[in-house]
Amino acid sequence: MDTGTLLDSLKRLKAIADVGLLYCQNGFDRERYEEVHEIVFNLLNGLTGYGLPSLALSFAQTPDYPTAKVDIRGITLSADNNILLVKEATDGKWSLPGGWADIGYSPMETVIKETKEETGIDVEVHSLIAVFDKRLHPHPPHPDYVYKMVFYCQPVSAEISHGFDVAGAAFFDLENLPALSEERILKSQVELVFNKIMSGDFKTYFE
Repeated sequence: MDTGTLLDSLKRLKAIADVGLLYCQNGFDRERYEEVHEIVFNLLNGLTGYGLPSLALSFAQTPDYPTAKVDIRGITLSADNNILLVKEATDGKWSLPGGWADIGYSPMETVIKETKEETGIDVEVHSLIAVFDKRLHPHPPHPDYVYKMVFYCQPVSAEISHGFDVAGAAFFDLENLPALSEERILKSQVELVFNKIMSGDFKTYFE
């Protein structure tokens, strides 16, 4: 079993234990599900190296049925079809502007807000160009189960002034992309959404 498949299985096992703890009716069942939790955390720690405290925060038991997290990104093109990217402060690599979906904001509102905060550029959303199940793409191992929504955005302002939570912002030609933060976005995903836009194909890709 490869690392990605094992990680997916552990995430699923963790979700099953969460549901069990949520609905169990007696102390015997609770003890068993808590034991499954402990085993999953120890295996995840060995597999990802995140450390037990970080995993405990990422995998905190929810008071409701566990669901996937949602990552929202925007692809914005300049007049000469260069791609707007931000330099992540955490790893010094580049990604499409965006982040986790914010409570109280629609996905469209989130990508507009995140693009403005990270790059200084105001955008309008044209279309939802892709929805990626992170499990189906070769991202580095991550403890969360993530759906990634990518919106095609069109700029209504052009001056870049990167925000406090990123280390830079700039436009790049598709053929000369910098090192990408692969936990957040892959070159194959950027190429896919860019080529869809260039071909006029705005039907949402999903996988």
